[in-house]
Amino acid sequence: MKTRGEEEMLALVISFAQADDHIRVVVLNGSRVNPNVKGDIFQDYDVIYFVTDVEPFRDEARIVSHFGVPVVVQKVEDQVYRPGSGDGRYTYNIQFVDGNRIDMGFVAIEEMERRPADSLTRVLLDKDEILPELDEPSEQSYFLTEPTQHWYDDCCNTFCFTFGSHIPKIFWRRRLPLLKSHISRLREDLVLMLGWYVGVTKGFDRSLGSEARNLVDHLEPDDWQEFERTYAGAAYDDIFESLLVIHQMFVRTAQIVGRHYGYRFPAQDSDGVLAFLKHVRQLSPDAESIY
Repeated sequence: MKTRGEEEMLALVISFAQADDHIRVVVLNGSRVNPNVKGDIFQDYDVIYFVTDVEPFRDEARIVSHFGVPVVVQKVEDQVYRPGSGDGRYTYNIQFVDGNRIDMGFVAIEEMERRPADSLTRVLLDKDEILPELDEPSEQSYFLTEPTQHWYDDCCNTFCFTFGSHIPKIFWRRRLPLLKSHISRLREDLVLMLGWYVGVTKGFDRSLGSEARNLVDHLEPDDWQEFERTYAGAAYDDIFESLLVIHQMFVRTAQIVGRHYGYRFPAQDSDGVLAFLKHVRQLSPDAESIY
């Protein structure tokens, strides 16, 4: 079986629109129009059809058969588990047997003017010529955003509270799934701070990508190796060491960001939560008192 190439896939996308009068505009978003992304064999096709009526496009058999044989289809707005936004759209995520994947949304055309402009947009079809001329696709809509004082303070406070209140008691109770969940939240705070650190040291005219997938491209090799050490397996000694690295990395980068903007880093809170975690680690499993 041969994987269909971009030219063939986009021809299918456009021919589907040309055959249906409900579809007025078709655009391609995402990595396939991003000039800064090096294409690979797993790139998705992120397609939006702007339509006069969304309802006819809820018929899966009518939609999917045009594009090929699927391995699996996800209809986002029909789910009760992780449902879609429900904002006047209907979405199919389709993995095909030839390896291609299309994420296609059918969006009411009146929503088009209310949607924020996406700089990663390429117009494939505009039947009524209603779209203004767009700039060349760029990552501008996804550039890093500079922190306000409030945002910076909230990030530091959230990190310290999670690190010093949630993490110690869960670590002592040995509740692994819950502990991993809270460590993931800590890492979200760290990634936010790392984004600001990248912006301060290299400029905010760049994107970390969805789920910070491009973070490795923006950190120095030593910083990336340190970040890798924030991930640990199920052994509690390893988890504890990873927490020390998370704390160390957050504090260092937050201090750099804070100095740049004149924001005060909460050093007393940071030192206190680290000391408390270290203390709790030494408690026996059957301890009857914290101190």
